[in-house]
Amino acid sequence: MEKYPNIKMIVTDLDSTLLKNNKTISPFTDSVLARLRERRILFAIATARPIRAVKGVLPFLKFDASIFHNGALIYAGNRLLAKFGIENPAAITSVLLNELPHSRISIEANDTMYSNCAPEEIWSGIEYTKTQDFHETAHLVADKILVEARSLDDMNRFRAYIPDNLYLQLSENLVAMIMNRQATKANGIKLLAAHYGISPEEVAAFGDDYNDIDMLQSCGIGIAMDNALPEVKAAANQICGSNEQDGVARWIADNLL
Repeated sequence: MEKYPNIKMIVTDLDSTLLKNNKTISPFTDSVLARLRERRILFAIATARPIRAVKGVLPFLKFDASIFHNGALIYAGNRLLAKFGIENPAAITSVLLNELPHSRISIEANDTMYSNCAPEEIWSGIEYTKTQDFHETAHLVADKILVEARSLDDMNRFRAYIPDNLYLQLSENLVAMIMNRQATKANGIKLLAAHYGISPEEVAAFGDDYNDIDMLQSCGIGIAMDNALPEVKAAANQICGSNEQDGVARWIADNLL
């Protein structure tokens, strides 16, 4: 039964939300997303992943719009709508390494990762360019800077060294993302909704982690996964099944199709 006829776009996080733990989607989820397209309901992804880690690693995903790097890059189809980056990221990493010299840092710029550590210890199979001082990025505009952090307290060690035009956000209890203040999933959804001529109230969003809270609160319906962090569940309007239970697809099938 169609319970929410006003919903015109679905936006979902990927890891631990749409994707199963093995980074796939089930045939059921695939069929539900195909039915969404038949109903002309837009389907968008909102992820902290870079472009290459979606289009190259998850070629089975079909989507109308996309928010990459947590909101640093917003695309409608293949058209770039907006980019909210960090100029001269090497200046920021220089301060961090001077104050906290053992920091494990990566910079994402031009769909390439530059790192002073071994990021494959966090993300298996990831390609990166090894660097010591990030001089290669001095004239680039970074999509985000990543610093290893295993808790909110751990992340807060870096806060004093971050300029006011940037913000910190913990992801997966693994890294702190340093981002342009305009680079958020909620802002990405706002821009996509305006592009497609719909209201944020006509959007349903799904997520599980800290960086999903703002988009769940900014949409018509915010749905947290059953496996979501308690803070995410508290911010959501509804809770669906876990990512292992095809929670996103089952909510769509039960409420929109």
